[in-house]
Amino acid sequence: MHNYKELKIWKKSMDLVENVFQLTASFPNSEKYGLIDRIKRSSISVPSNIAEGAGRTSNKDFSRFLSISRGSLNELNTQLIIGYRLNFIENEQLNELEIIINEIQKMIYKFNTGLETKKNQS
Repeated sequence: MHNYKELKIWKKSMDLVENVFQLTASFPNSEKYGLIDRIKRSSISVPSNIAEGAGRTSNKDFSRFLSISRGSLNELNTQLIIGYRLNFIENEQLNELEIIINEIQKMIYKFNTGLETKKNQS
C-alpha cells in the first residue's frame, strides 16, 4: 500500500481539479448539468482512482486504477476540446490544461512502469 497523499501524481491531479473547477465557473449556466458536470466528474475521477488504487493490497490492483485514471484524463481532454469548440474555453486555456494533462499521463505511465517492475521482481 502507498500513502496517496505523498504521491506526486495525486498532488498534480488535485491541482488539475482545482484548475478545472476555476475554468468551468465561467461556462454558461445552461451547461451546469451538461458539460460542466461531465468535466468536473472526469477531473475528480483522476485523483480519486489514484487514491483508491493506492489503498489496494497489490500492485496489480493499483495498476488497474492508474489505468482508469489515464482513461479519465483522456475523457477530460475530450470534454475540454468540446468546450473549446463550443467557444466556452479559449485556445490558451485549453493548451495550458492539455500540458498539465500530458504531464500527469506521463507521470502515471512512469509510476505504473515502476509498479510493474516491482510486481515482476516479486
